[in-house]
Amino acid sequence: MENIEINTEFIKLDQLLKFSGIAGSGSDAKAMIQEGMVTLNGEVCTQRGKKIRPGDRVAVEGACELQVVQAP
Repeated sequence: MENIEINTEFIKLDQLLKFSGIAGSGSDAKAMIQEGMVTLNGEVCTQRGKKIRPGDRVAVEGACELQVVQAP
C-alpha cells in the first residue's frame, strides 16, 4: 500500500488517480471509475467527484492500493 499525502481537507477521486500517477489523464481516471475498477474503503465507487479525505483507502483493480494521509 502506498501513502499519498495531501495538504488540503480532501481531494476528488479522479484528481487522486491523476496525482498518484495511476491514471495518465483525466479521461483515463474517468474511464477507470465508470468501469467500476475503483474501490473506496472496500466498496466500488463510480463517483469521480467523490471527496477523498485522510484515512480513506482507494484501490484500483490490477494496479495498487492507496492510503490518503494528511501532510504534516
